[in-house]
Amino acid sequence: MNRSLPRRWPTRAAVAVLAVGTLLLTACGSNAGGGADGPELRTVNPFGDDLATEAPAKNGGTLILAEDREIVSFDPTIQNSNMAALAVYDSLLKLDDKGVPQPYLAKSMDTTDNGTTWRMGLRPEVTFSDGTPLDAQSVITNVQRHIDKKSSPSNRYAVVIGSMRAVDPTTVEFTLKNPSGTFPQLFALPFSSGNLGTIVSPKALQEKGEAGIAKEPVGAGPFVFSSWVRDSKLTLSKNPNYWQQGLPHLDGLEFRPLPDTETRYASIENGDVDVMFGGYHTELIRGLGNPNLKVYYGSGNGAEYIYFNQQKAPFDDRRMREAVIRSIDLNALAASQYRGQMERASGYFGDDTPYSTQQSRDSWPAFDIEKAKQLVADYKAGGGNATVQYKTTNAPNRVAFAEFLQAQLKAAGIDIQVQFYDLAQYSSSVVQSHDFQIAGWVGGPTDTPFPGAYNLFHSGGSTNYGEYSNPQVDALLDTAVSTTDPDELAKAYQQVQQLTNDDLAVAYYSRGYLSTIAKPEVEGMQRYLTRDTFFANMWLDR
Repeated sequence: MNRSLPRRWPTRAAVAVLAVGTLLLTACGSNAGGGADGPELRTVNPFGDDLATEAPAKNGGTLILAEDREIVSFDPTIQNSNMAALAVYDSLLKLDDKGVPQPYLAKSMDTTDNGTTWRMGLRPEVTFSDGTPLDAQSVITNVQRHIDKKSSPSNRYAVVIGSMRAVDPTTVEFTLKNPSGTFPQLFALPFSSGNLGTIVSPKALQEKGEAGIAKEPVGAGPFVFSSWVRDSKLTLSKNPNYWQQGLPHLDGLEFRPLPDTETRYASIENGDVDVMFGGYHTELIRGLGNPNLKVYYGSGNGAEYIYFNQQKAPFDDRRMREAVIRSIDLNALAASQYRGQMERASGYFGDDTPYSTQQSRDSWPAFDIEKAKQLVADYKAGGGNATVQYKTTNAPNRVAFAEFLQAQLKAAGIDIQVQFYDLAQYSSSVVQSHDFQIAGWVGGPTDTPFPGAYNLFHSGGSTNYGEYSNPQVDALLDTAVSTTDPDELAKAYQQVQQLTNDDLAVAYYSRGYLSTIAKPEVEGMQRYLTRDTFFANMWLDR
């Protein structure tokens, strides 16, 4: 169900926003701190624990993890967020802390002709949990599924493959239609981004069918499927035939879907769960302020932003997109919604990356309420309607943000009517269905510029829910995918940032805050900035 926010913002809007902000800060408790006196927002353990400095691992125990949403499917060809996927599958390649793919399930990935032909070497000792070998043909079978299935999150990447062949049981050769320096990344991406490296047992696929492996997966990861009661818990048990000897340390994993932000955080704070996957600033900043919790976070690329539906009035008109951006006072936003600890965003790429330039940052519209009013007045004078719907999730911090946004835009002459949805309904029925005029989104962090920027800005991109389209941007994104020249790649992404900032593709305001928060006895954490976790080395010090 969705619910609308009553239209109650005549002259007391600003007072109401400040009251909401104060109540939220008070409700968070002393651990969180408040305003500028709260815990410092900072990068901390972004890629997990340092295994080399940990005490000897203990074996046994079950790790309980809180997800921010229920898993849709374990089928890698179905778009969804799945924090348990890598526990079942592992990944053929794995990104290092520089975002460079390294061998993992596969032992090598090399090109002999500057990016047109790639050969992947497999480990002969790796088997699926059903006892069948993870061999060259099993990789080809899985990759072909992404090519054949247009709805797969990996389809757009996989179709660059011209042909595949099994050179021998442990060697796969990929011949691409065009050279690509980013091709190995496709086998190391987060599950939700579309990862060609999460491999399903072909035997299980044949016996169970797609519907079967979606709910009872069979992979080569450190854990195997045990049971799943939807909206309650998923249990996985130790894989006794795991390819890394002596691992995993844990006997099992239990995943609990807790979509309500407050319930999820309370569960880690009171000890009901060992690990929680945080999606919002509120969880991160409260975790940083609690000395009894461990926090893992890095800002990376990506951002929190507002989607404009660029195929619907009024945001098919650049004036109205600019008016929204110029209406938002980021100082007030940071004070009332982010406890004075907000890392501002003026583009998709982080300011400390080679893809962001001073020119692109300077081109981003600054807060200017008088300019915003004039833009709205010009639009209305031409017959435009400045009453719009804003859709977002019903998480408490998203409700507070919606109320803040409603007050800010009203000052510029834009009347916002707000509708709230639970996260699952919001993802499927609103953004993925393009059923909005403007919609809130919590994006980032990402470990690599590809495929996030491609998905968001390329025409038809898998997260381009606002249907933004610019042929120049498409060409630059295609260049970034194909080139093997680091300088050319950096230049392409710099131009992407400039053009999408000029077009006002989305309305940035803050970097993203995806985090992992754990109890102090959880050790061996290995993660991506996206929160995707490699579970083999995890253990409990209790």
